[in-house]
Amino acid sequence: MIAEIVTIGTLLTADNCSIDYRHYQNNKDKVIVIAHGFYNSKDAVLLTELAKYFFDEYDVFMFDFRGHGKSGGLYSWTAKENQDLNAALNYLKGKYKKTGLLAFSLGGSVSINVLAQRHDVDSLVCVSTPSDFSKIDYQFWNLDLEGDLFYTMFTKEGRYGRGFRPGPFWLTKEKPIDNINKVTAPVLYIHGEKDWVIKPWHSKALYEKTILNKKLVIIKNGPHAEYLMKDSEKEFVGEIKNWFNQTLAEVK
Repeated sequence: MIAEIVTIGTLLTADNCSIDYRHYQNNKDKVIVIAHGFYNSKDAVLLTELAKYFFDEYDVFMFDFRGHGKSGGLYSWTAKENQDLNAALNYLKGKYKKTGLLAFSLGGSVSINVLAQRHDVDSLVCVSTPSDFSKIDYQFWNLDLEGDLFYTMFTKEGRYGRGFRPGPFWLTKEKPIDNINKVTAPVLYIHGEKDWVIKPWHSKALYEKTILNKKLVIIKNGPHAEYLMKDSEKEFVGEIKNWFNQTLAEVK
């Protein structure tokens, strides 16, 4: 399905950073917000392909975190990106009956930290999300050479919409593991069993501290974040769609 209307625009954060967005409008009363991870953007091929799976039931809103894609500023490694997500959610507030948030990797960390403070998102999916930035594994010796490095560096599809502009990494960062018990939205955690960047123990730790409706899915032999879309598309998309269909359903 192709979106009926696609609106492209720019939002301004509380600290005056411009955030570029794309809003797919299919005249639905529910919306899915996609928050990408590090070194990614709303234009990355795997994420734009993923968005299409929701067009039959939802509108979709995608944006670039600061220092990524067409947004301004420099990436602050989750220290300031909460303002970017807040700008997106503020823009959507009042436009829909239900809002789902699908977040990847460090975008998931930002999402947990934001939803600990605001409660207008009705469902959250965190994919390969670190529980604490300082404890990211990043085990180079387990690098997925074929599925990750080769795809990203040596294919046109893998390079498109990728990259970032780094800012200071020493700024104080909130820890999702300290905030997850304040999140009131139902949370689905998805993690690849062989994620070489962020090991599955992160999602397991977050799952244990989540106090309300929750589910944990570890995809066998699965890689990191959006690469699950490439390697385990049917299972990955199916889990997400089923979760949103259940948690965003109208209460009768």
